[in-house]
Amino acid sequence: QLQLVESGGALVQPGGSLRLSCTGSGSILDYYAIGWFRQAPGKEREGVSCISSSGRYTKYGDSVKGRFTISRDDAYNTVYLQMTSLKVEDTAIYYCAAHRSPPTGRATMTSGDYDYWGQGTQVTVSS
Repeated sequence: QLQLVESGGALVQPGGSLRLSCTGSGSILDYYAIGWFRQAPGKEREGVSCISSSGRYTKYGDSVKGRFTISRDDAYNTVYLQMTSLKVEDTAIYYCAAHRSPPTGRATMTSGDYDYWGQGTQVTVSS
């Protein structure tokens, strides 16, 4: 059974940067496509980014395009979300999620496609 743990959330000033990590245990993460989602208070969960199991396909939400970068290091069973030029509106709990996917598969930002979820990590952007 795959388990996911997010880390790296913090309080940061607008314009700052953070790197979130999503580390898997119980299974080899490179069998899975990974997505990052976020949910702010009073708002629906939003897809942020996703990466295929091969790492060759990535996708970003319009609100983070050009500022966030997703990557994976299967040697460490970890997927990263590098966040730069952070804005107040990026404040949310960030979750990573996984679903089994063949090497030729892509990834989606549809939360219903994902079977495994982490507990989330809080990102607060404030001056």
